[in-house]
Amino acid sequence: MTEHMNNQPSTDHTQSALSIQQATLKNGEKVIWENVSFDVKPGEFIAILGPNGSGKTTLLKSILGLLELSSGTITVLGKPIDQVRNQIGFVPQQRGFDAGLPIRGRDLVEFGITGAQYGFRMAGSAVGQAVNATLKAVNAESYANKPIGQLSGGQQQRLRIAQALVNKPQLLLCDEPFLSLDLPSQQ
Repeated sequence: MTEHMNNQPSTDHTQSALSIQQATLKNGEKVIWENVSFDVKPGEFIAILGPNGSGKTTLLKSILGLLELSSGTITVLGKPIDQVRNQIGFVPQQRGFDAGLPIRGRDLVEFGITGAQYGFRMAGSAVGQAVNATLKAVNAESYANKPIGQLSGGQQQRLRIAQALVNKPQLLLCDEPFLSLDLPSQQ
């Protein structure tokens, strides 16, 4: 994966949505990737390409603060991840939901607002309005009240995308977001 990245430290990351500088991640003695440096400016769209097992998902987990770097830094909006975690949206790799799971599609989307918050929360009607607007944006209104485990893979993926977008994140990370989506839905 690192052979396709600029391994030179960036000099201007003050305006970056995401800045990764001299980042190395090891699992024991095994180097997953090393000396990775790049910046993503606001409004930029980048793709990280590489073969299975090359560390793409691991990089996303590091950006989310779920994995600690062996060395180097990652900042989002110029701040450490723990200060801006609620400003990052994430679409994970698709995994199926149990068919008997009683959570509705709209509940999954609502977790994008309420699931990571502590203390003060948005008023119920404001949450409902945000969820409804986001469901409409991803064209998932018709199945939003159905149990998520009974939906197709593509319908579940639309709801995952809505969950990542509902909080209006400043940075959106997607791990194979188009999996199970037909071409019109990808648009």
